[in-house]
Amino acid sequence: MTATKTAVLVLDSTDPEPLARFYAELLGATVEPSSGPPDLLLISGADGVVLGVHHDSGHVLPSWPRPDDSQQSHVWIVVAPEALDEAERDAISLGARPLDAERNGTRTDRRTDARRFMDPAGHTFVLAPAGGLPT
Repeated sequence: MTATKTAVLVLDSTDPEPLARFYAELLGATVEPSSGPPDLLLISGADGVVLGVHHDSGHVLPSWPRPDDSQQSHVWIVVAPEALDEAERDAISLGARPLDAERNGTRTDRRTDARRFMDPAGHTFVLAPAGGLPT
């Protein structure tokens, strides 16, 4: 018998509360302290916990893209295709910084459907249309 398990991506931050609020607002979710570690905040949506933010006083901002072009872990946020532009405006209004605005021709306006950003603490995330999950 396999033990029941669950997983959640946890982002480190020197100031976790504003970062947790950023993702909660972006995802239409709520922020609550963890019942476990006191320095962990959990962002929960209708389907349960979707992300955690952990206090780490030694956190160093990631660099992306890395010089060797390797992909670091990042949050992939799935959006209805027709709401991609609106989701992008929401992210920027909450403090996200656009990255790598490549034009790969996947849309008629030549913009890519996957929109890359840095959150206010420097972690990378992508807004992508439903059905566009990486394989």
